Amino acid sequence: MSHQPNFQPISICSTNSRSDQTVASDLNGTLLVSHNPFPYYFLIALEAGSIFRAIFLLLAFPFLYIISLFSEPTATRLYIFISFVGLRIRDIELVSNSVLPRFYAGDVRPESWRVFNSFGKRYVVTSSPRVMVEPFVKNYLGADKVLGTELEVSKSGRATGLVKGPGVLFGPLKKTAILQEFSGSNLPDLGLGDSETDKDFMSICKEGYMVPRTRCEPLPRNKLLRPIIFHEGRLVQRPTPLAALLTFLWMPIGIFLSILRIYLNIPLPEKIVYYNYKILGIKLVIKGTPPPPPKQGQSGVLFVCNHRTVIDPVVTAVALGRKISCVTYSISKFSELISPIKAVALARERDKDATHIKKLLEEGDLVICPEGTTSREPFLLRFSALFAELTDRIVPVAINTKQTVFYGTTARGHKSLDPYFVYMNPRPTYEITFLNQLPLELTCKDGKSAFEVANYIQRVIGDTLGFECTNLTRKDKYVMMAGTDGRVETKKLDKSQ
Repeated sequence: MSHQPNFQPISICSTNSRSDQTVASDLNGTLLVSHNPFPYYFLIALEAGSIFRAIFLLLAFPFLYIISLFSEPTATRLYIFISFVGLRIRDIELVSNSVLPRFYAGDVRPESWRVFNSFGKRYVVTSSPRVMVEPFVKNYLGADKVLGTELEVSKSGRATGLVKGPGVLFGPLKKTAILQEFSGSNLPDLGLGDSETDKDFMSICKEGYMVPRTRCEPLPRNKLLRPIIFHEGRLVQRPTPLAALLTFLWMPIGIFLSILRIYLNIPLPEKIVYYNYKILGIKLVIKGTPPPPPKQGQSGVLFVCNHRTVIDPVVTAVALGRKISCVTYSISKFSELISPIKAVALARERDKDATHIKKLLEEGDLVICPEGTTSREPFLLRFSALFAELTDRIVPVAINTKQTVFYGTTARGHKSLDPYFVYMNPRPTYEITFLNQLPLELTCKDGKSAFEVANYIQRVIGDTLGFECTNLTRKDKYVMMAGTDGRVETKKLDKSQ
């Protein structure tokens, strides 16, 4: 065995005059704080596979951990087989693009990022499957290329669970991959690693620095190259083996709670539901003073809300203490049956939708979420301007939520389960802030354009919540997370959030 040089710690690495140089870095334990890849394989197993595959991977973890102590490539092959076998590559790509980046972003090592970010050309060399890590390291770390383990794919476009030659990119194979990529003397200026097995590829770089295997606070997500605005997946917490185990143990309790919280409140008046929420562990914080119910012969108020979960209109009705209606871009027959308030699906035809909204306003108060889809992060999507043309009685409503175990929204999953996932959290929290009704001079009736009104309301809600306003739309969200435009035909209705 050839003698490997001893490399200096990364803390002394200079970042001056690096913009014309090339860096090659390991991922787990180097660019990331954690050396354990379990959470990412678990997310693939759960989100691209099924809950049963995820449970099997969790049960196998103790054995995989012991195997990794003796042979990391063997453990990686087993991780890949359990997590990937039989899955469509398209599903793996979607999960890698929409679910994994949020969890990777919460685990970036600050010192490694300081160095990596200073280089003009950036390469990541890793034993993890390339398809799994590439969306994150390219989009959020600015990597030019990922040299990783390649999956074997069947003719039907499914992962076989095996890896292509030369095998798992580990130890000497990382060095070989670097030599093949750069060919000749044009090798990376700097190599970053965290283990003895990384020294193989680091030794051929002009400089090399070791990352100590110590725990540290991850880099704040807002320090990365771009913010994470959209993300998918049901899990809120990073699924370490312990967190995954506790989540599965909580699920039977959570399912029972969600059924109780939904069906017990359906027949009750909203004023009673408010107190029932307290008994059932749902925290509802109400701020501001909403307008009183419309008088006989008076049109209703249009409550314009940002959209956090599918139950936003229901919780708004509870906060108001009275029945209201809501419009949505669609609603399944099942959700319509269990909804305690009247819910009407929009047809995506401007004239027809305007007629529906006007009719509902004549009947009473109405809730609308002009973003057209839910947003989890502190960002507001662009507000559709249609509502502003239809009434001058507009009350902005700022909504924020706190979910600690499960997200109650999905772009790829079963949307009919969204309200159940919201209520499966131990203590779901809603904060409803009723803002002042728009003065007449800020409405279309006084000459403002519908776009000006919509943008103003978006800005007011954003300022109240401390959220950033964007021009992104529901189509942008669905193209990224589900590979569609969000239109799923269901009995001539589009199913969307």
